Amino acid sequence: MDHADIWDEEAARRYDTPGVGMFSPDVLDPAVKRLRALAGGGRALEMAIGTGRVAIPLAEAGVQVAGIELCQPMIDQLRAKVDDDLIPVVLGDMTTARVDGEFELVFVVFNGISNVLTQDQQIAVFHNAARHLVPGGRFVIELWVPDLRTLPPGQTGSVFAARPGYLGADVYDPVEQHVVSHHVTFEPDGGTTAQVFRSPHRYVWPAELDLMARIAGFSLESRHGGWSEEPFTAESRDHVTVYRLD
Repeated sequence: MDHADIWDEEAARRYDTPGVGMFSPDVLDPAVKRLRALAGGGRALEMAIGTGRVAIPLAEAGVQVAGIELCQPMIDQLRAKVDDDLIPVVLGDMTTARVDGEFELVFVVFNGISNVLTQDQQIAVFHNAARHLVPGGRFVIELWVPDLRTLPPGQTGSVFAARPGYLGADVYDPVEQHVVSHHVTFEPDGGTTAQVFRSPHRYVWPAELDLMARIAGFSLESRHGGWSEEPFTAESRDHVTVYRLD
């Protein structure tokens, strides 16, 4: 299962959910506000920019934004909303793709680094971020905390969401640190047909992420439980971590 194949035209068309879910103002506005502050008036580069969920409002807030994106259909959806003059995007893998110029901020949000499926490649993401940053620049990662505590003894799967019309379940491989998320959407009005969307990820513990950063020349600046700088605790389900290039 490769993300370049998963995010085809149909999946890209379904990605945007304006005003709800991860596109809701209470989710999106704090992220844009924090990233704008971290950019400090400089340029920002989003890895795995997708359809521009974060990049477009960030650019509208006055930040010069560029992007890297693996999947052309996602870029096509972004281009339906803004042109290349506002947000230039390079088609390529965030482990190696290069964008012209230097940046004060590089960021990858909404678990994007977990789409990279090996530890070596995830370290390469850090190295690529460092290549784009000015000295002292920041690399920001938004990532979920693996919740293996939900797994019953001897089981490898758990349900993370269940509501009318939708079921979400994760299947884990704890040896490889892989998880495949299954998103099952049912027909409205009690229909019997379901649509299944699966995506593979490599989960990363915060301490492992910090070591990857050190290997690439970064120091940990801060870690919070969300974009509004909530405390990061043992019960946090997600984290927003800021690294500074040494």
